Formats: sequence, structure tokens, C-alpha cells
Amino acid sequence: MDPIKAVLTFVATLFFVLSPLLSGGFGGFEPAQFPVPQDNPPVQPAGYAFAIWGLIYGWLLVSAGYGLFKRAQDAGWERARLPLILSLAPGAVWIGVALNTPLWASVLLWWMLAMAIWALFRTPRADRWLCQAPLAIYAGWLTAAGWVSVGLLGAGYGIGPGQTAWALIALAGALATGALVQTRLGRAPEYGATLVWALIGVLVANATSNPLVAFAAITGIVLIGMLTLKAAR
Repeated sequence: MDPIKAVLTFVATLFFVLSPLLSGGFGGFEPAQFPVPQDNPPVQPAGYAFAIWGLIYGWLLVSAGYGLFKRAQDAGWERARLPLILSLAPGAVWIGVALNTPLWASVLLWWMLAMAIWALFRTPRADRWLCQAPLAIYAGWLTAAGWVSVGLLGAGYGIGPGQTAWALIALAGALATGALVQTRLGRAPEYGATLVWALIGVLVANATSNPLVAFAAITGIVLIGMLTLKAAR
């Protein structure tokens, strides 16, 4: 089996991991990037939740390195490589896009999410902690981020009744997507656990300022948590 995909996966992962350094980093969309400025949008998790990117970057890099040097010609790993490359390679320029336009950043984010979920479904059951787990965490966070971007765009472009409504739409979308993926996959509880992490971040951000969104986040935490525990068993 040709190991070229293992090499390309490692290169794509490396550039993805280095992208915050190469682009100057990303601290979130600026309120003025939207026609309707988005100050403290309720759809966005508390700032601490984004620290999970450190885990995602590190674990993906370990996975890519192990895959290159130990599983370069493994058929199980090979099945997940193409969709993962198609997610990580464009993802390496995501921060640069986001600094210029939230709209196209959202489009790119959804592409990354679709490819990440495809890759997750194709991961082997062997080497769970070195292949399935890092992809599950990556896909889980992208699920949350993709729906957060929908909520930001809807409110930021003045569509519909405002920030709270779009936060509820985004939470419902994230819940439906997460439930579908976790149920159909039947494994990789790290995916659901990551989505729960994001929902807790939304709960913390809204606990004292927006009870309706906070309650919706609690509902999502309970439902996704139950599916995650089922997958873990």
C-alpha cells in the first residue's frame, strides 16, 4: 500500500497545528465584522472552553505522527486519511479567512466539519486512542463551532428576532447533529463528550444573563450526555 496518504496527513496536520502561529492567532470575531455588531452573543461558549484547541492540536499531531511512522500502510487507518486531509488542509487557512470574513469562514468551517465526520466514521476500532479519539474530539468541537457560526451569522446579519432566538436555533441544530452522529456511530464517546464541553461553556456564559439559553444548554448537556454514556458502554 502506498504510504503517500500517511505523509500528506502528517503534512496537513502539521500546517493545521502551526496555523495559529503563522496567522497571528484568532481571538474570536470582532463585533464590527457583522452588519449588526455581536457584543457578547449568547450563542458563544465562555472563553475558557476554547482551551480545548490545545488538546485537539496536540492529539491530532501525535496521531498523525504515529500513523506515519507506525501505521503508514495500515488499511484501517488508510480509510480515514482522505477525508481527514480534506478537512485539515483547508483548515490550515481558516484563521486567515475568519480574520477577513465571517461568512466564508462559516462556509469553510462546515466543509471541515463534514469531512471530519466522514473521517470519524471511517476510523478503525483498533488503535482507538491514537486514531478514533483525536478525530472524535476534533469533529465534536467542529460540530459546536459550526452551529455557533450559524447563530452568529443569523443575528449578525439581522435575520429574524435577534441573538437569543439564533442561540436557541444553534443549540437545537448542534443537539440534533450531535445526537444523529453519536447514535449512528455507536462508538467514540469522545465526540459527545466534546460537544457536552461546548454546551457547558454556553451554560456558563449565559447562567446569569440569559436563563432561556442557559436552560436550553442544560437540556442539551443531559441529552447528549446520555447518548455519550451509551456509546461509552
